Parts: sequence; structure tokens; C-alpha cells
Amino acid sequence: MLPNKPSHIHWNRELIRRYDLSGPRYTSYPTAPQFREGFSEMDVEAAIARSNTSGRPLSLYFHIPFCDTICYYCGCNKIVTANKARARPYLDSLLKEIELRAAQFDSSRPVNQLHWGGGTPTYISDDEKRELMAATRKHFNLLDDDSGEYSIEIHPGGTTPETLRVLRELGFNRLSMGVQDFDPQVQKAVNRFNSVEEVKALVDVAREEKFHSLSMDLIYGLPHQSVESVSRTLAQVIVLNPDRLSLFNYAHMPHLFKTQKQMDENALPSAEEKLKILETAINQLTEAGYVYIGMDHFAKPDDDLTIAQEHGELQRNFQGYATHGNCDMLAMGVSSISAIDNIFVQNFKDIPSYSAALDKGLTPINKGIVLSKDDLVRQTVINQLICNFEVNFRHMSQKLELDFCEYFADELDQLADFAVDGLVKLTPSYLKVTDDGRLLIRRICMAFDAYLNPNSRQAVKMPGEVEPVRYSKII
Repeated sequence: MLPNKPSHIHWNRELIRRYDLSGPRYTSYPTAPQFREGFSEMDVEAAIARSNTSGRPLSLYFHIPFCDTICYYCGCNKIVTANKARARPYLDSLLKEIELRAAQFDSSRPVNQLHWGGGTPTYISDDEKRELMAATRKHFNLLDDDSGEYSIEIHPGGTTPETLRVLRELGFNRLSMGVQDFDPQVQKAVNRFNSVEEVKALVDVAREEKFHSLSMDLIYGLPHQSVESVSRTLAQVIVLNPDRLSLFNYAHMPHLFKTQKQMDENALPSAEEKLKILETAINQLTEAGYVYIGMDHFAKPDDDLTIAQEHGELQRNFQGYATHGNCDMLAMGVSSISAIDNIFVQNFKDIPSYSAALDKGLTPINKGIVLSKDDLVRQTVINQLICNFEVNFRHMSQKLELDFCEYFADELDQLADFAVDGLVKLTPSYLKVTDDGRLLIRRICMAFDAYLNPNSRQAVKMPGEVEPVRYSKII
């Protein structure tokens, strides 16, 4: 069992600064910058055929990109408009994609996981929500016994208790609330407003309606935040008692996300203050009884994420940590990314291109990648590290049908330096991430990334132009 409370973390500032590079979050491997345009429709069809033969359950994701107002920190693919009518043409395109994609998949395959993301998924009207879920239920095998993990992201500042009741009626049983911060000065600086009272009213309704799980997202590194202010927000959140918490590191990249220029850069906390905020937050949450799952995620001891990690079954996908790792993910909507058998494919990122493809009866795929044998090997290792923080070389050799230590000789040599610095424990039999190393797990995973590691014997050099990398700092 992994430790509940990482009480043995040594907050070595110099060491953290040395390893705190920019790097992937590893919701996939290979990561999105490696996807290529002009992806073959034949590769998609072949992957779907193998997927259907496997009989694996499905995970469905729907991207709804609209928001009423702009949150200045946001780097998501979204369209900000108060005109709700603008969602109607997009919803019509999404309904076309559902019908088109469903025809490609075996309709008997159960949908174990479903998620609406955005943007703000609750932007569309309640009747449109019903329409979208009815179309999904018509074309896919949704579970009617409330056993699936069916979740939706909501902005508490724009969601009514009645909408929560509609969501429960439609089959959603998990909520993810984007709280971010309760401090009024911070909220004004980032143009994101939701009071403690508003959130509590929704929490009460969610429990009344018997949602299975409630998650809250927070961000550290925003303007005017300090150790004291974030600690106050956390204390208020702890009273609300969510089942899961995410504490994301804000990445200030105004050259990539123009809306971030509307924030006062001088009001951002320093790197040293951010590190103190993270240290205080981890201690505060673990002392309140939450398990530090890893990276920026916390969960109660009896939560499915915690139990999956204890059993070595935790997985990671495009939505983050997950308990349904045996599903093929079919993602629909603009910019969404599917993981089907051995391919990743991403839809067009702009609505005109996305809708034009569907109007022609074509799948709206813009780019993707076929995973090589080496990709699949490294994906398994990175997933094991980022979810369970250790690799048993003999077990992994058997699973991958190769000699782990020989295949990854260069990577293990590189990790010897990590071992000297106390981030990992490296023996002839296993690699184990220490409590200190858990803070820098993304950097440890980068050692196994053939696209980032030129010293690997399997290093990959992608041909042609590659999308500019937009990785955030690790901490």
C-alpha cells in the first residue's frame, strides 16, 4: 500500500529547482505534440476493427467548448459567448458525429465510462442536455444500473440546483467542480467567481441526489495567491468534504494564451512562494485525511482512485487518473482525442473544419499517431510509474516480453543520478519512486520518453514540422 501521508518529503529547494523542468503530464504516451496531420483513414478503420474484436468496454468523451465568460488563466479550447444560440449548430454537428462514429463500433459493447468536458458542458440548455444524452443512449450501450462512471465538469458559479437534478436524471453520477479559489481578490484577478455559499448549495443537492463522487479542482500560482490565502481556501474546501481534490499548477504562458495577458503578471506569486503553497497544501490535505494519489490529485481513503492505487490497478488517460483502464476511449467534439486500440487520433481544433468534415459524411479527424511496439512498451512503463510509483523488473519483463534492464539500460543509467539525489531507489530488482521523488514524477517519467530523451537507444526523431510544445513546469 502506498503511504497516505507523504510526511517524509524533504523540501530541498535547490534539488527541486534543478529538476523542475517543463514536461508532459503524461495523460498519454506518446504525447499530443507527436500527433501528425494527414492521418490515414485506413489506420483508423483497422484500429476500430481490432477494438471491436477485443470486445473491450468503451469510454466516451464529449467536448462542449462554450463558456459564458472568460477565465483569464484558461488555456483550454473554448469559445466565449453569452449568445446561447451559438451552441445549436455545434450540437447538430456533434449529433452527426455520434451517429457516424457509433456505426463504426459494435453496439453491444458496454460504456463503462462517460465524461462531458469543456469549456463549460452545462452551457447548453437542460433540453439540449437531454437531447445529447438521448442520442448517446440510442447509439451506444449505456449502463442503466448506475454502475458506470458517468461524470461531468461544472462551473459552480453558473450552475443551478435544478440543473444538478437534471444531470442526475440523465445518468450522471459524478461531478467535477471547478472551484479554483475562494479568495475575492484572486477571483477578481482571474475573472472567475463562485462563492462558498454557492458551492455549498450545490454540494448539498449533489448529496441529496446521491451522486457517487464529488471532485473539486483548485489552482495554485494565480495572481495575489499566498500560502495564507490558499490555506484559507483549502480549509473552506475541506469543510465541504469533496471525495476528490485536484490542485493544479497554473502555467503562465501569455505568448500562447492571449487571455492570460489580462492578468497582472506582477501579482503572480514567486517560484519560492508557489513551492511553499504546494508544501502547505499537501500537508494540510493529508492531515485532513486525504490520500496524496500523485502529481496534483488527492482522494479520500475509501475513494475508487485510492482503492485502485492500493491494488496496483490505477490507470491514466486523457482525463487524468482513472479506474477504467481497460476501455477504448472514443472522444467526440472539436479538438477531442480518442485512444482506440493502438492509435491516438484528434479531431479538428476549430469548429468550421470539424463541422465541414461531418457535413461531408467524414470523420472529423485532423491528426493522430499509430503507436509502435516501442511506444506501447514505454506507455506501459510510464503509466506504471505515474500511477503506482514503482516498477518490478521481473514482473515488467514478463508483461512486456523483453529483458527490462537490457532494453532500458540507458534510461536506468540516467536514473542513477536521480537515485544519488534521493528521488528514486534503484536496485537490480526494482525501481521505486521515493516520497521526495513523487513531487517530480513527471521528470522521472521523462527519462523513459523516447521523444524527449536523445540518449536512449530507441530515441525517436519525428519527421517534418512538429507542433510547438506547450508543456508546463513540473511544479
